[in-house]
Amino acid sequence: MSTHDARLPANVRRVPRQARSRATIEAIVQAGAAVLSARGWFGFTTNEVIDVAGVGTATLYQYFPNKDALVGAVGRQHFDHALEELRRSASERSGLRHLVDDFVQGMVAVHTIDPWLHRALLDSPAPTESRAARAAFQAEYLSRCEAVVRAFRGRPEGTADAAVVQVLSSAVESVIYNANRNGTPRTPELKRELVALVTGYLGATVRSPGEVLAFAARA
Repeated sequence: MSTHDARLPANVRRVPRQARSRATIEAIVQAGAAVLSARGWFGFTTNEVIDVAGVGTATLYQYFPNKDALVGAVGRQHFDHALEELRRSASERSGLRHLVDDFVQGMVAVHTIDPWLHRALLDSPAPTESRAARAAFQAEYLSRCEAVVRAFRGRPEGTADAAVVQVLSSAVESVIYNANRNGTPRTPELKRELVALVTGYLGATVRSPGEVLAFAARA
């Protein structure tokens, strides 16, 4: 789990004033991420985090008053990092093929960070601390997905079919997640098949004669 974000969780019980305190918080958050990734929300316990972090019980609760506060800090760091990865995958290349390539590559990169932690956070209640970061990531992902759908149909912003976006976003995420769960490497072949899935599905959703001609011209 990345600790790129130097900001401290908003819900810590006291503001740390020394580098040692900051390092302790980072160690606890990293341990929390490791436990959540391995155990999931329902198997997550602060006792195991204490063991993994190598800190005392009083030390953990000095900064994080409960499980939600700690999971919230873990979630905020993870989704901030995921959002960075998703945005980094965007390029200035034009054309449908490149747009789809960037979309697929972005989601593959996101799931490369820590796929099990990502799934555990999505499956768990969203603590207040991570809610904004989680919402920002999901909004960016859906926005990228909507852009792909609009490009295929030649439509302006705000006119993407919500049902198509829902199916496409769920399909791409599910394929990558299942590949991680089954131990399938994130190979170029997998990315290629995902691109084929996206283009094939969206090509099949083109409905009017005008859309068919526009799609053929851009593909």
